[in-house]
Amino acid sequence: MKTGMTIAVLGATGMVGSRVINEAGARGHQVIALSRKPAGEDPGNPNVTPVAVDANDSHAVREALAGSASPCAADAVVLTVRTMPVDQEFLVGTTRTVLGIAARLGIPVLVIGGAGALRSPDDRDLLVADNPAYVPADIRAVAVAGVAQLRACQSHADADCVYLSPPALLEPGVRTGRYRRGTDTLLVSADGRSWISAEDLAVAVVDELETPGPDHHITVVHQGEPPSASAGQGAGRRSHPVRARS
Repeated sequence: MKTGMTIAVLGATGMVGSRVINEAGARGHQVIALSRKPAGEDPGNPNVTPVAVDANDSHAVREALAGSASPCAADAVVLTVRTMPVDQEFLVGTTRTVLGIAARLGIPVLVIGGAGALRSPDDRDLLVADNPAYVPADIRAVAVAGVAQLRACQSHADADCVYLSPPALLEPGVRTGRYRRGTDTLLVSADGRSWISAEDLAVAVVDELETPGPDHHITVVHQGEPPSASAGQGAGRRSHPVRARS
């Protein structure tokens, strides 16, 4: 298990990125929080250093990862960037840029992507992005962008990369530390839902960085009984139809 790492998080102010930062910092890792408009220093989390970086600026990204524009070089990179409305060209371009820089620096990358890139649990030949049972037409463009992002990762032979697809529903909630890990097929928990809180997804992210597995495409789902709705925002909420968040 890797301890005392320096983890760079690109997309640090987003729903997932902010929780990955909290989880990694709480475990004693040094975190470089990269975003266009970073939050100020958090006196309650001295392990986190915010750094202003535009993901479109490949030079700035390289300087941050190499330690020239940050406290020290990164041991691992977490890429969690999204645009709304979805911009597939930006998503794929940013992913390729980060993978290329990280490969030259010898840094592994964990990309937090989309559920649309997973195989359907009842038909492994059908991607979740193409399955209307999970992805309604109004969010299919988001799911398709996640598939394109995965293909960009798979085509970058030099990169040490893991693509993490969340389950069909990802939302703010509570940290339970309980999840089940899979590979390239959508997971469904015992209660029939494919769901995890952003907090528990962050647990899975840092677990993967500390103890890397052999797979390059993985997914997770909440394990055990869902928390009560009063335990935290979004916890235990049902969504019909289940929506894939890319």
